Amino acid sequence: MSDKIRCRWCVGDALYEKYHDEEWGQPVYEDGKLFEFLLLETFQAGLSWITILRKRENFRRAFDNFDYKKIANYGQKKSDELLQDAGIIRNRLKVAAAISNAQAFMKLQEEFGSFSNYYWKFTDGKPIDNKFTSMGQIPATTPLSDAISKDMKKRGFKFVGSTVIYANMQATGMVNDHIMECWTRG
Repeated sequence: MSDKIRCRWCVGDALYEKYHDEEWGQPVYEDGKLFEFLLLETFQAGLSWITILRKRENFRRAFDNFDYKKIANYGQKKSDELLQDAGIIRNRLKVAAAISNAQAFMKLQEEFGSFSNYYWKFTDGKPIDNKFTSMGQIPATTPLSDAISKDMKKRGFKFVGSTVIYANMQATGMVNDHIMECWTRG
């Protein structure tokens, strides 16, 4: 695998390379997986993605395998427990956001039939295939991530600024930002 050309951001770290090769930019339509990425991205706000990736299994354990139905019903006792868990990011606002985002996520499911239907409607259900030739061309936000962020905030989501949403769009394959020479395009 070392002879493969990858997007520069992941090179040199085995966990990052595995994530890049197997997940990043692959279209995700399943609600449970979309919620997992959303929860992880909201905790990533202000931190590096590798920090979150290294703690991913701790988050999975702490947040009941990313079961949004359970998370939506977390009370103060569970919140306090999460804030004592050194395996995750212990930020009171982000823990509260995980709970309220699970509730907002379920409201969108009721309204649109699934969160996937809501989220992917912004691209007519198809990934946007960007054709960047260098990492420097990849934006942190776009007018589309601005619009999704604004709509999600209006619907009660927290920690979903445009940068977080664009990173989520990349992670879930809503946009393909693998550079043109990356082997994953082959």
